[in-house]
Amino acid sequence: MRVEATAIPDVKVVRPQRFGDDRGWFSETYRADRLEEAGVAAAFVQDNQSFSAPAGTVRGLHFQLAPAAQAKLVRVLAGAILDVAVDLRRASPTFGRHVALRLDAAGGEQLFVPAGFAHGFCTLEPDTMVAYKVDAYYSPEHDRALLWNDPALAIPWPVSPETAILSAKDSRAPTLAGLLAALPAPF
Repeated sequence: MRVEATAIPDVKVVRPQRFGDDRGWFSETYRADRLEEAGVAAAFVQDNQSFSAPAGTVRGLHFQLAPAAQAKLVRVLAGAILDVAVDLRRASPTFGRHVALRLDAAGGEQLFVPAGFAHGFCTLEPDTMVAYKVDAYYSPEHDRALLWNDPALAIPWPVSPETAILSAKDSRAPTLAGLLAALPAPF
């Protein structure tokens, strides 16, 4: 398993090794000790899974406020996504910046998203299934969203606002400026 820093060093790409033969392949997709050695220390407590039938489905950008903030380890079980993490840590030198990475079932890469980041993705293929571990339980009272296509974030989404398929919650999420005005510091 290789763990590599991204343009925002706290966000990591995890590349599990696959061992293949004529039957297919085997891979260890999660090893707490190896991740911890690479600086990823999260005690995951919940697994989540989503299925999106149409390509162009956007889920996010989601996060939870402290004390229920979540770190996530995201992987694709079927299909492909553009996975995005936005730094919401106000004291961070990368506040407001994002990392965007293609994840797909064929490659098996994963993305570690630390607490303090908004997370979302856009499906690039139909029938895409995403699984992710979180280190804090879902908490409706701490659950928040950031507008996926806020121009201030400059995320290169592969869909337009007219063609993106969104939940009602995600389509009416506030911009980063709106979040800053509405939430106490730090959030």
